Amino acid sequence: MWITEYRATTTATPAAVWDALRALHSGQPLGPESDSFELHGPFAVGTVLTITPQGQEPMQSTIVDLVPERRYADRTLFGGLSLTFRHDLAPTDEGGTAVTHTLIIDGTDADKVGPDLGPQISGDFPVAMAELLAAAESR
Repeated sequence: MWITEYRATTTATPAAVWDALRALHSGQPLGPESDSFELHGPFAVGTVLTITPQGQEPMQSTIVDLVPERRYADRTLFGGLSLTFRHDLAPTDEGGTAVTHTLIIDGTDADKVGPDLGPQISGDFPVAMAELLAAAESR
C-alpha cells in the first residue's frame, strides 16, 4: 500500500465544502483546472462515475464511502491496482473546515509502483483543493 495526503484549511463551513464537493462530483466544474465528472445515478455509495482528468482519457470510479459533511471516497481500478481518492472534512475551532485529500494505492506491487505513479496522480491536489475551497468560500 502507498498513501499520500494533502491538507488545507478554509473559513468555509463543512456544509459549504460538502456542497462544493458534491457539485464537483455531480458534474459541475469548480474552476478552469477541474477534472470532469459524470455521475451515473444518485450521489450515494455504489454509484459509478466517469472521471476525465485534464488532458487524459476517461476512467470509471465507484463511490465507496460517503458521510455528508464528513467524508467522501471513490475508487478506481487500474490494472492490478486500486486507487482510492478520499476527502475528509473536519470542523475547526474557528468555524471553518480542515480538508484532507488522500490517495491510497493498493494492490499488486503497490509499494513498488506507488512512489512513481502516486506523485503523478496527486500532483494536482494543491490546485484541485484550491478550486474546491474557493468554490466553498463563495457559497
